[in-house]
Amino acid sequence: MIDRIAAWLPLLLALSSNSPFWQGHDTGYASFRTVIWGLWPTAGPSGPFGDAAGYDAAVADLVRSGAALDEGMVYFDARLSASYPTVEIRVADVCTDVRDAVLLAALSRALVLTAAEDHRRGERLRTSPPQWQRAATWRAARYGLTGELIDPTTRAVVPARAALESLVRELGDALDETGDHALVIEGIERLLRDGTGAQRQRAAYQRTGSPAVVVSDAVRRTGQA
Repeated sequence: MIDRIAAWLPLLLALSSNSPFWQGHDTGYASFRTVIWGLWPTAGPSGPFGDAAGYDAAVADLVRSGAALDEGMVYFDARLSASYPTVEIRVADVCTDVRDAVLLAALSRALVLTAAEDHRRGERLRTSPPQWQRAATWRAARYGLTGELIDPTTRAVVPARAALESLVRELGDALDETGDHALVIEGIERLLRDGTGAQRQRAAYQRTGSPAVVVSDAVRRTGQA
């Protein structure tokens, strides 16, 4: 399951990018939180694992190495829950707009449903080499939706809109099944038009030059939700 959804996770990061500043300075990244989070030896892109046994073995190796104290300290972009029979998708930045959070939830559910259906039908597993996955994640963290991203279907660097169109095509049947197709298209179009959280933070700073205004704007938008 995790291997099947891995290639698409960087696009969820790009949509949710919301941390351009660090210690009062613009980092040049749309999601610098991803960079900081990546300092954990158990965080970020992972796999491919092959199967559940391969996943369990990888987690056990990390714990045995001392990189993690227990299963709960494994912070892969997507992981199996240590407590519940579910897939946890952890790649996203923090959303300050509830509509963004709903969009990410709809896409995450559709990713898992699509992966489960592909497995049921015996579809060939398309794995993502670790170096390619890291490159795609880096581009998403660096540019958000303002630059080019990697299209998982071709591994080509394309405009953000084109990569997201591939995502919607890939998840089309699942989005129809859940009734989320229109919601997802509207949410993606809204972010492409109005900007991600990172873009809104930068716009607030450019208007005033004040980090305090950036924070108060984020608080206001969160409170409105």
